[in-house]
Amino acid sequence: MFNYKILTKRVAVIIAGLIGLMAVVFLGLYYFQKHPEALKKSERTITIWQPRNVDEDMANAFIMPDVKYGYDLLTQTQKYLGPQAENPQMRLSGNNLKCTSCHLDSGNRPGSGSWAGVTQRYPSFRGRSNAMGSIQDRINGCMERSMNGEKLDIDSREMKAMVAYMDWLSEGIPEDEVENVSGYTNLEPPNMAVDLGKGQQIFTTHCIECHQEDGQGLKHADFKDGYVYPPLWGDDTFNDGAGMNRVLTAAQFIKANMPYLLATRDNPVLTDEEAYHVAGYINSFKRPEKANKDKDYPDLKLKPVSTPYGPWEDNFTAEQHKFGPFPPIIAYYKEKYDIKKSK
Repeated sequence: MFNYKILTKRVAVIIAGLIGLMAVVFLGLYYFQKHPEALKKSERTITIWQPRNVDEDMANAFIMPDVKYGYDLLTQTQKYLGPQAENPQMRLSGNNLKCTSCHLDSGNRPGSGSWAGVTQRYPSFRGRSNAMGSIQDRINGCMERSMNGEKLDIDSREMKAMVAYMDWLSEGIPEDEVENVSGYTNLEPPNMAVDLGKGQQIFTTHCIECHQEDGQGLKHADFKDGYVYPPLWGDDTFNDGAGMNRVLTAAQFIKANMPYLLATRDNPVLTDEEAYHVAGYINSFKRPEKANKDKDYPDLKLKPVSTPYGPWEDNFTAEQHKFGPFPPIIAYYKEKYDIKKSK
């Protein structure tokens, strides 16, 4: 026999539950309307991002083969792409540096040109070519300049693996964090020329323990492993067309990262002036010459003020473009072309 009392009771329970749920929803909406900061705090919590622990992940996590190969290429460049590569056709790098000689901590250190988020920044406009460039173009720029070598085929396994590793480093990074980890650091150029004597003194105090007095770095016992600390000038380093051959660029990198393991972007050891003088000292020495540098920056107004090779869209001397002072050149481009330059 059908029991209407039980049915009525169950319906009443369901209705009561729905009313309670609606009350909770309305109360929640009312609360967040009155306290919108609570919702914003929740959003910030959700978007917290931390760089990968690359060494731990490489040792213990499952890594896709192309990502692992990209990691190997970038951290052991001299072995796979340098003068020591087993396959002569793969000897595309002209020195025994690693890509991670500059992009520290496996390319994952803020303030050293971190690759976390880098693939999100391309394609982007490049003043050096006066055109939009891809991440592959950017890598090949480093191959020709920092590595003093030749371009990779953009469809090659090696190029795809490097990009795959950079994508892997970038997984989960919020857009607002990309700018925070990229690049080097801010540096206020002193209104003076580089003092090579001061630069040498700073180099002696802070740099020779790793890079040696002659600036030629420290090799691994088995040179197949390349350098423990890279050379800073001479035949086996970046060429004179590399960004690091610009005093202001080098000073920004040095300020954020050197002395190694002591300085960080947020807690530098050297002052702006000290980083500036030692960068000038390092770049006062001979290094390999890149051909066709005069073709760089078709629009000369876009050329960084500390580019030490001409031509330039101004009448400042080659000596001043190499060693400063740079504030007068920066002021000139701002006044004449309304272009704000920082390096």
